Amino acid sequence: MTLGEATSLLREGILQVLFLAAPMLLTALVVGLVIAILQATTSIQEQTLTFVPKMIAILLVLGFLGGWMFSSLGDYTVRLFRMIPDMR
Repeated sequence: MTLGEATSLLREGILQVLFLAAPMLLTALVVGLVIAILQATTSIQEQTLTFVPKMIAILLVLGFLGGWMFSSLGDYTVRLFRMIPDMR
């Protein structure tokens, strides 16, 4: 395996992690921002008010996109295992 191939594998792995984590992270960011604005306007400083909606939103996103995420990760893993015989 050359340095270029190793770099390509590392880059693909990092992109795969970013693509899989992005929907949940963006959902948590948006929900957290909305809740923070709501708390700032109403002067309610309850800690569970930020935690519970984020968890519910992340679980909903995971429920909707979980199949795509697991199939994408499975395809990437199969592709990596198929590359093992060619590595030296």
